[in-house]
Amino acid sequence: MRYAYAITAALLAGGAAATLTMQQPVGAQVAQNSPAVLAHGVSAGPASFADLAAKLEPAVVNISTTQKVKVPQQANPFAGTPFGDLFGQFGGGMDQNGQPITREAMSLGSGFIISPDGYIVTNNHVIAGGGPQEAKNSTLESIQVTLSDRSEYKARVVGRDAAADLAVLKIDAKKPLPFVQFGDSSKARVGDWVIAIGEPYALGGTVTAGIISAIHRSINNGGAYDRYIQTDAAINSGNSGGPLFDTHGNVIGINTAIYSPSGGNVGIGFAIPAEEAKPVIEVLKRGGHVKRGYLGIVIQQLSDDMASALGIPHNHGEIVAQVEPGYPAARAGIQQGDVIVKVNGQEVTPDNTLSYIISKLPIGSRVPIEVVRHGKHMTLTAVIAERPPESQLQNELNGGDENGPAEGNGNEDEQNKATKSALGVTVQTLTPTIARQLGLSPTTRGVVIASVDSNSDAAFTGLKRGDVILSINQQPTTSVAAAAAAVDAARKSGRDSVLLLIQRGNGPPAYIGVKLQGK
Repeated sequence: MRYAYAITAALLAGGAAATLTMQQPVGAQVAQNSPAVLAHGVSAGPASFADLAAKLEPAVVNISTTQKVKVPQQANPFAGTPFGDLFGQFGGGMDQNGQPITREAMSLGSGFIISPDGYIVTNNHVIAGGGPQEAKNSTLESIQVTLSDRSEYKARVVGRDAAADLAVLKIDAKKPLPFVQFGDSSKARVGDWVIAIGEPYALGGTVTAGIISAIHRSINNGGAYDRYIQTDAAINSGNSGGPLFDTHGNVIGINTAIYSPSGGNVGIGFAIPAEEAKPVIEVLKRGGHVKRGYLGIVIQQLSDDMASALGIPHNHGEIVAQVEPGYPAARAGIQQGDVIVKVNGQEVTPDNTLSYIISKLPIGSRVPIEVVRHGKHMTLTAVIAERPPESQLQNELNGGDENGPAEGNGNEDEQNKATKSALGVTVQTLTPTIARQLGLSPTTRGVVIASVDSNSDAAFTGLKRGDVILSINQQPTTSVAAAAAAVDAARKSGRDSVLLLIQRGNGPPAYIGVKLQGK
């Protein structure tokens, strides 16, 4: 009946085309779901995926790993008591001889063969043993690959890339192996049929089908590879690293993550697009490492409140939360609080993030960067550097503020009333002593939040006692008076929200938009 309906609709549209055109005014809008519009865009789905699945399944593999994981060390709770010597200096992670305790762990995932001589693609997290912390404390012992015919092979790692969450393995077989090829994911459209094949929960080869629900989906706050295909084809634990096929049998994605409150499939899965994965895999297969462009900044996407506080359009640009000295952004003159709206002629949007644009630029290239600073547009030029290793970046981005000490103010009570009325928080000037107690550099300048009104927008956005406000609307808040003045200026300019730069602990500062309250 579906086929008959499609043909009938096409015939009816063709026969009535002249009459309908004469009756419609020039430029008249036609409903998106009218038969005339849908006739050429609707086709029936495949009667079955059986033949396609039978050809593709032999190229999909199960991957299991064995790792040695160090048990985290915990401070001895009985240290300094008569029972302290029974547990040693540390508890939990040390044996009786003071040596680290290790345990054996396993991980399961999927992969697919990309050449007859046994090269296999999977996710890096499948062989890394979980998240960054687990990977740091674990040592990979062995990798076993099981084919659909249940033959087993020991695999070795050819290359891996944590940023892209991709890895290439190699197995040695005595005969050519079945393999699959990449397709062009840039032509994938929302609504296209797709099938996922993998090894969920170690059950064995499993085929699921669905459609592409979205493209260019961001799930990790705009990272260099945060550009996923979203699908409702069932993806579960163990599907990671498996292929997402189009109806021609081409690999258009690598299943990587799911969104699930329960941990199981709820119809929201994510795959790395082939167009992003293939160049990385080609480099890893050759034994090389992937080079990415780097500016040396910490960035944030703009929320509605942040954009309102800055007086700029929503979904247009990203704000600079931190600038690392010595890197291209600092040398180009980019400052904390700048909103980067265009790079090398490309607009910065949620679908085309700054990290994505920069990562694709050639190392050493000179590129124009358009920023908005205090409401004014300006263009700066940066020379793109190579992104350093992730471990180096973590160390560099955890430093404290290097400004001078704060000064007090005798009228803090009155000024605090205005701040509490507008923001829903009370603050006090940050002193070196308080900074040390909060785990900050004693030279950090700002005001520390002393209390938060539970009914305020500040509480809703997650602000809490002990957070330090470094600036309000890009004006340094080195005292309670400065904070009150910045809030007052925002009100007088007609703004309904303010942009706060918040320091919490020794992590990088972050911008938060907070709505003003009261009058």
